[in-house]
Amino acid sequence: MNLTDTLLSEAWYWAAWAVWVPLFARCVLRAPWARLRDSEQLNVWLGMIVLLTLVWSLKAGVKPGLGFHLLGATVFTLTFGPHLAFIGLSLVALGITLNGAAGSFAYAMNALLLAGLGVALSQGLHRLFFIVLPRHFFVYIFVNGFLGGALTIIGVGLAVSLLLAVAGAYSWDYLIDDYFPYFLLLGFAEAWLSGMVLTLFVVYRPHWVLTFDDSRYLAGK
Repeated sequence: MNLTDTLLSEAWYWAAWAVWVPLFARCVLRAPWARLRDSEQLNVWLGMIVLLTLVWSLKAGVKPGLGFHLLGATVFTLTFGPHLAFIGLSLVALGITLNGAAGSFAYAMNALLLAGLGVALSQGLHRLFFIVLPRHFFVYIFVNGFLGGALTIIGVGLAVSLLLAVAGAYSWDYLIDDYFPYFLLLGFAEAWLSGMVLTLFVVYRPHWVLTFDDSRYLAGK
């Protein structure tokens, strides 16, 4: 995933900057910063950023831009909401850029793909599940956490593959045969990461999770 500065043409990277800058500014303006005035919540938010920076740095891959690593976008989004999650994951993308795991000019593209798309898919799936499924603790954990995490990273992997194919960085046949299928396997790991972390949060610290409400998912069940 983590793209290098020379993998795509400059036009793609400038277009990504043109999208990321106003999107990031919008999130900064609309984020619920009051929540981070609580030192406990702030520590959790910062802790997630540091931990995911390490996770994103530990990637596997054999060709530029064709790396694999866990994402964590589902946990971040369900815990803090889309705005704080996008800002936090953008800082994670900045962290891996500064430590040399991704290109500096490619920063906006990496942030859009990993943070922006990851958060958008996580939030969209959460809203869909909320509408079509009953409000139940196990539905929240297994569907939003496990299934949502898996579908999110698979969706990001498909988007990265499509971008690299359309931009001409690699052939579509190569990507669909030798790159994208591994995201189906990575989905299992992402599902366990998201599901287990959310389970611990809602059991021991439910007030940390913005999208979880005892009265909605536990009362009368």
